[in-house]
Order: sequence, then structure tokens, then C-alpha cells
Amino acid sequence: MNITTNDSETQTSPRTPQLPQAPLKLAVIMGSNREGRFGPVVSDWFVSRATGHDDFAVELIDLADTDLPTALSFSPSVPVRDQLAKVTHRLAGADAFVVVTPEYNHSYPASLKALIDWHFAEWQAKPVGFVSYGGISGGLRAVEHLRQVFAELHAVAVRDTVSFHNAGALFDDEGRHRDPDGADAAATAMLDQLAWWGLALREAKSVRAYAG
Repeated sequence: MNITTNDSETQTSPRTPQLPQAPLKLAVIMGSNREGRFGPVVSDWFVSRATGHDDFAVELIDLADTDLPTALSFSPSVPVRDQLAKVTHRLAGADAFVVVTPEYNHSYPASLKALIDWHFAEWQAKPVGFVSYGGISGGLRAVEHLRQVFAELHAVAVRDTVSFHNAGALFDDEGRHRDPDGADAAATAMLDQLAWWGLALREAKSVRAYAG
């Protein structure tokens, strides 16, 4: 017996080609505004790694360029609004964050806390990574405090971090890491996690608004 088939039933429909996704907007926040700070060395090192990652378009936010007060207000004055105008739209437009922080007295700088507390929705449902530096602790105690703060703001802190113990001895006078292999691997691991969460959360929010 001969059986005839309909070609339209037997042929597999071609897959819709996947369009390339726009890079994630990664805001790297330099948390220290202290005179004589070491932050630019660490931030420049990290930004150079992040810009080499295909998933990200990187922007540096230097808190030394802002002067946000620690006294919060629902009706900020004109000078405060001027300071917020320097950073709020950049945070809102970011898909992901990396906070570069030193450790001051077992925690993170007041300049960073002020930036965080002046904003709320800008952090929600976005991933955050951490690069820390300091003495023997490498800034890790500052990072542990920041994890709690960002959890309260509905952000997602990725597991892996990059930390520099006795940071001043690790870089030469040109800002180059003297033995970069381990640090480069740590940065890559963290950026990969950040990209996964950033893409997943961006896709999720395109389907359903975050209700936090």
C-alpha cells in the first residue's frame, strides 16, 4: 500500500534566527572619594577587564565627581538635585553594577552609602558584583556589609568577588598588576556570573515588570 504524505506536515519549520542581543550596560562604581585614594588604580584595572567582555558596555561612575549629602530628603534642594542629576539617570539606565570599594573600619565608605541610600528603584532586580581592596582582609568585610544592603534593595549580589589583599604592593607604578593571572581569572568568573544574571533579569523584566 502506498502512503502519501503532505510535505508541509513532514518538513520541520525553520527556526527563527536569533538576533544579537544588545550589550548589558555595566556601571562600575568607584566607591571611595578619599584624598590620596587607591581606588583609581583598582577601578582602571577592572574596567580594562570588563571592557574586554563581549556582554558588556562599561561606564565608570566616580563618586569623587559627586557630593551627595548624608542627610536624605524627599524634597531635595536645588544643589542636591544637581548632584543627583550627575548619577541617577546613569544608575537607572544600567543593567548591572560592579562596586569597587575599599574597607574603612570593617565597612565601606560613607560616600558609597550616600549614593545607595539616595536611590531605590534604580537598584531593583539588577545584579551587583564587588571588587574590593585593602590590607590583610582585602576589603571583604566591606563586601559582606554591602551584600546585606543590596539585598534590602532587591538587587542580586553575585557570589564571586575580586579582592586585593595588601593592594598597594600588588600593582606597579603604572597601575599594572604584578602577577595578574589569578586576578584576571577571578574577574572573568565574576563577570560571567554578572552577565548571566544580567541577561536573565533583563529578559524576565521584558516579559513581566518586577513587582518589588
